[in-house]
Amino acid sequence: MVTTNKLKVFNDPIYGFIGTPNELIFDLIGHPYFQRLRRISQMGMSYLVYPGAHHTRFHHALGCMHLMTKAIQILRSKEVEISEEEETGLLCAILLHDIGHGPFSHALEGLIVENVSHEAISLKLMQALNQDFSGALEVAIQIFQGSYHRPFMNQLVSSQLDMDRLDYLKRDSFYAGVTEGNINSERLIFMLNVVEGNLVLEEKGIYAVEKFLMARRFMYWQVYLHKTGLVAEQVLIRIMNRAKSLLKNGHSLNCSDTLTYFLQLKQPGLFTLETLNRFTQLDDIDVLSALKNWQSHSDFVLSSLCKMLLNRKLPHIKMKNGKVAESKWQEKLQSVMETFNVSEDDASYFVFRGEVANTAYDESYQTINILKKNGKVTHLLKESDQLSLSALTKKVTKHYICYPK
Repeated sequence: MVTTNKLKVFNDPIYGFIGTPNELIFDLIGHPYFQRLRRISQMGMSYLVYPGAHHTRFHHALGCMHLMTKAIQILRSKEVEISEEEETGLLCAILLHDIGHGPFSHALEGLIVENVSHEAISLKLMQALNQDFSGALEVAIQIFQGSYHRPFMNQLVSSQLDMDRLDYLKRDSFYAGVTEGNINSERLIFMLNVVEGNLVLEEKGIYAVEKFLMARRFMYWQVYLHKTGLVAEQVLIRIMNRAKSLLKNGHSLNCSDTLTYFLQLKQPGLFTLETLNRFTQLDDIDVLSALKNWQSHSDFVLSSLCKMLLNRKLPHIKMKNGKVAESKWQEKLQSVMETFNVSEDDASYFVFRGEVANTAYDESYQTINILKKNGKVTHLLKESDQLSLSALTKKVTKHYICYPK
């Protein structure tokens, strides 16, 4: 009798061949919920700045699972007991940690489904999958939620030195074509250990984690929060808000039934089973298709914004450390009102301001602890001889104003 071998491999440009450790993982990858991640871009609109940044959440999830496999091997070699059930739980938790992302990932988070984070949606999808797989994801869900009795397992999935960050910095820098995020993830994983149930980094890994934190800072300001990518995502947000407004006022819009459902959703924050099922049908294609249709819509604001994004004729953006002067804001707003003969409300779709912030290392969120050679556990900042690391704990805020060129 011929049986199907489900232990397949994926050829990844970052790590080489990535295997599927067991049949549960194989079946989860093959599930429509997970296959949808092939149609969710990892870096939102960043491809308008870095043309190679077209990789997807599917790539990232597999990479995270691969790194988790390595972490489990290393910890076991250091006599950290991890059962087969816990191993499966860890692999499933990291594989599915981003399954709740919507179109263009963070770009439209909180807008497509108002007041609901991608983490909350990921949890609901994991719970739905748990039913489909007869309770096989119970441990994974506990690890994902942080309720499992061994804290280091959640820390491997979600912390300031988790498999998620170790993959996305290396992966995103590779596809964007920048070198700043090319961290030594293998070295960091090799230095991991567990003390009293918590994840620690051995003292020999201090320099590697210093480079990791600096890389994270550079990647955020140079790539993730690049001003052109930022203005592109803001235009996309305004397109969706305009579409919502038009539908609310009785206008017709040509787009998929799934996208229409979320644009008309009148119970923000209430995530029903129907909403969940609809969400699993939503991806980048729905949004891009809508933009192509709406560029010829009779509404001047909607059509103009869509053309801006599709043809990369984006508004000008100025970023500064201080707040944008009110006089500057009013001047640009008035100019657009006069040039296009539109109301102040319509002009505000083209002239807008805001702020972005980033903290490379947040001391208040699951600190990175160092295991010294004498067995003592201390905080990273106490052991690092890099004065710049203390500066990375400070929140950096930049203000911006956008207006048509």
